Amino acid sequence: MTRVSGTRTFGAGSTTDDVLDGVDLAGRRVLVTGVSAGLGVETARVLAAHGAQVVGTARDLDKARRATEAVHAGAVHGGGLELAEMDLASLKSVRACTDRLNAGGRMFDLVIANAGVMATPKGVTADGFEMQFGTNHLGHFVFVNRIASLFRAGSRLVNLSSLGHRASDVDLDDPNFERTAYTEFGAYGRSKTANVLFAVEFDRRHKTQGIRATAVHPGGIQTELGRHMSPEAIQLLIERMNAGRAPGASPAFTYKTIPQGAATTVWAGVVADADAVGGKYCEDCHVAELVTDPDFRGGVRPYALNPDTARALWAKSEEMVGETF
Repeated sequence: MTRVSGTRTFGAGSTTDDVLDGVDLAGRRVLVTGVSAGLGVETARVLAAHGAQVVGTARDLDKARRATEAVHAGAVHGGGLELAEMDLASLKSVRACTDRLNAGGRMFDLVIANAGVMATPKGVTADGFEMQFGTNHLGHFVFVNRIASLFRAGSRLVNLSSLGHRASDVDLDDPNFERTAYTEFGAYGRSKTANVLFAVEFDRRHKTQGIRATAVHPGGIQTELGRHMSPEAIQLLIERMNAGRAPGASPAFTYKTIPQGAATTVWAGVVADADAVGGKYCEDCHVAELVTDPDFRGGVRPYALNPDTARALWAKSEEMVGETF
């Protein structure tokens, strides 16, 4: 499926270079979490290659320095990359990073909450939260809200969600799986639904200031995100997605390249109309349709865009992290 942005048409096969072709980002300042591998590195690369000044966060700065050598090499028109240390699985680390950014006082035109973990064995963060919800949602919830004063009017927040949100709605009564049986993809689904709901509520709270938020599904990409899954488990997942597809349903699953996977992120953050994507979930460089049919792989579940759940999640997240925004 493709959609037209201005006079250009983008879809599932579009790359980051396609989306930003002819776009000048000189003077723009962008923050990307998770720039030590995969989508984060590609996102930083293409933004810097179009003149943006990028701040990239990473838990392991040495790994990030090695991974982003090409970002520095390809930067033009004043673009570049500076790294900031942050571990999303530790609120102490998150708060320390935000304190440094706030002390610097430099504004952002775009913040991309890219980092995350997927299908991890049951575990907890440094603060005792279930690992996937704590890292993917709560870490970003605290990080983004603590630097909200650095969002320039007209800026955007892009949260990376996933098709995985279809595995589960959030459970605000038992977010840490204290009473619920833990499954790797059930927990991942909760965290990815939370990423969408956070964008919905952030957008509602900030759009009167000209600040918009959206969530995106990058597509299936072979990156380090799947490091906790065996090749057999990945193949079984693909077979399940492809099995029993009815006529007219989604085509058989195929992997995207990393530049194709990061395309929707930069499309939603830079190219798309802000009113069109604000408070929405995007995929393949377009705003996704609401879908309840289990045989249709694309689209977004209605529960992920529910404004009442989004407000309740915000309140629950504040309670869990002990901080009000």
